[in-house]
Amino acid sequence: MRSACLIAAALVGLPASAEVVTATADHYTLRHEAVSELSVEETWERLIQPDTWWHADHTYSGKTEHLWLNPNAGGPWMESWEGNAVEHGRVLSILENKMLRLDAPFGPLQGMGVQVTWTITLEEDPETGGTKIVFDEVANGSSQSGLAQIAPAVDMVKQQAITRLADPSLTG
Repeated sequence: MRSACLIAAALVGLPASAEVVTATADHYTLRHEAVSELSVEETWERLIQPDTWWHADHTYSGKTEHLWLNPNAGGPWMESWEGNAVEHGRVLSILENKMLRLDAPFGPLQGMGVQVTWTITLEEDPETGGTKIVFDEVANGSSQSGLAQIAPAVDMVKQQAITRLADPSLTG
């Protein structure tokens, strides 16, 4: 019974799919999908509060409480603490309860001068009444960027992120 419970717990909120669609030295495309039990409106509210679902391991401060997002075109996705600040991304487009698009070269990609567009879409899942969440990420850099080698690590971070966004029991 304990094994069955552990397996079931591990499967809750797992993405329906996660993949590196393409990866070359100067480009990668990622796609992740998950379904949440939350309504579209509830998922949206969670999405625009990254401190509620982003993992602390993928912050500079080690604490998600320092993350915040200004959900307006041009608004930043920031991490600020004790006189330090990192702009992780900037909102390019926002369609409330439907789509958030960010210019988002997170982590080491920022220092590499890589252009990253991360689009997050939400729609009602007709089978569950919850929310289908889709992450699409496109990165472009120079041929020296080595994005084919970086893509699997970014894929892992975004897979973890969509899993945490989809599952309200997983918090900062």
